Amino acid sequence: MNIENKKVAFLGDSITQGVGVSAPDKIYCNVFARMTKSIALNYGISGTRIAPTNMRITEADPLDFITRLDDLDPDCELIVVFGGTNDFGHGDAPLGMFEDDTPKTFYGAMHTLCRKLIVKFPNSEIVFMTPLHRLGENFLVNERALPRAPLSDYVNAILEVCRYYSLPVLDLFANSGMQPSIDEIKDLYMPDGLHPSDLGAERIAKRLAAFINSI
Repeated sequence: MNIENKKVAFLGDSITQGVGVSAPDKIYCNVFARMTKSIALNYGISGTRIAPTNMRITEADPLDFITRLDDLDPDCELIVVFGGTNDFGHGDAPLGMFEDDTPKTFYGAMHTLCRKLIVKFPNSEIVFMTPLHRLGENFLVNERALPRAPLSDYVNAILEVCRYYSLPVLDLFANSGMQPSIDEIKDLYMPDGLHPSDLGAERIAKRLAAFINSI
């Protein structure tokens, strides 16, 4: 897919906003824009999740991805959705099941988000990226002391729902090359165990550019 001079909307959380990098031009979406000569529109807000919350958890609530879709530029020819790690980290919506059709669970929120994206952007390419590995990804209690599934289950939910809607997914959980449980990788690419450094953001941008090129 050639996106030179085309608008690309990035809907995401703190990683998309730029937490962890040294300057705005190091954010993965801006690196991606330089690589592809596209126009990056950054809709990343730190602390946000795909699924709505039942109670206020962060200052960004209730700005879940579904709510924020209405803010996206209607002229975008590519939409990149990068979320899920905060749903695992501090969301209060349960994982749920594939059959869920309301945003009260993560599965249901994914269905709602995908349908809303397709209806709003029927002529655009819609791409998801799965969460990166992170420290504590197998903990079964989240930051709010609520029970949760491991991060890999959220990744699988994204893959399963996107497959149903035939939406391409860049599986960074499987293919980023970044696993912070290895100290050398953590120090170079995600020093806090979650947010990519300049090198980590560049790696995401390269993976995404190659993926979009293949579509």
